[in-house]
Amino acid sequence: MAPHDRSHLSGGARSTARRSSPGPGRPPGARPVASRSVCGRFVSTSSPADLAAWFGADVGVEDPLDDDYNVAPTDDVYVVRPDGRERRVVEAYHWGLVPPWAKDAKVGSRMINARAETLATKGAFKPAFLARRCLVPAAGFYEWAEVPGVARKQPYFVHDPDGAPYAFAGLWEEWHRRGGERTDALRSTTIVTTTANDPMAALHDRMPVILPPEAWDAWLDPEEDDLDALGALLVPAPAARTALRPVSTEVNDVRHDGPHLVDEVEPLAAEPTLPGFDA
Repeated sequence: MAPHDRSHLSGGARSTARRSSPGPGRPPGARPVASRSVCGRFVSTSSPADLAAWFGADVGVEDPLDDDYNVAPTDDVYVVRPDGRERRVVEAYHWGLVPPWAKDAKVGSRMINARAETLATKGAFKPAFLARRCLVPAAGFYEWAEVPGVARKQPYFVHDPDGAPYAFAGLWEEWHRRGGERTDALRSTTIVTTTANDPMAALHDRMPVILPPEAWDAWLDPEEDDLDALGALLVPAPAARTALRPVSTEVNDVRHDGPHLVDEVEPLAAEPTLPGFDA
């Protein structure tokens, strides 16, 4: 299915993202962070109807989620999944994959991301990789870089320079509490990550897999079980699809929300290195 016209897509993140942004080079004074999870916060501001139009899907959400400029793990997020081979549906799932065998849903907080390189071998993700793949729409996401001599990290908003929404590769599962009713199910999702492209490498060594429209059909095909072919889709996005701009450290606190979080700010300045002297 081809994407529909995106002129109807609403949300401050996209209108803000259309403003001038820094080029794809390394942000000045920033050092990449390699030890944290990637894609731990993102922006979601499209309605289910807008997403359904963009992804050629039906709306399966009864209570739409509020616009959120600081989506955090364990929040509910929109996903686009196949409903048969010919249909797609937009639904809202818990962010943080909870495998069917989990004793407690809290395990999902440790499974917000899944590494593309180990999907076919890691027990928590392989069943979903084989049969329950989805897209996780986003207006963009946040990543942090260390600044020499500064205790706080500098957050950046990563977005498409043209304002198009991202379609992260995702997996989903359905979990039932032991002893609970079969109708009382928790559906959850995780975002697949891969190695960073050149712009993202300035901030982190990994990034979410951003699938282009021409890959959506293959990724969402419920009958596709060629893991090598699916794995070949999980590559870094072209550099042209990732623009970075420094934003306020206010985004560090999950309690903060609002379109101002994606406004460009002056980045944190590195502390000057004082010249040495002889005693």
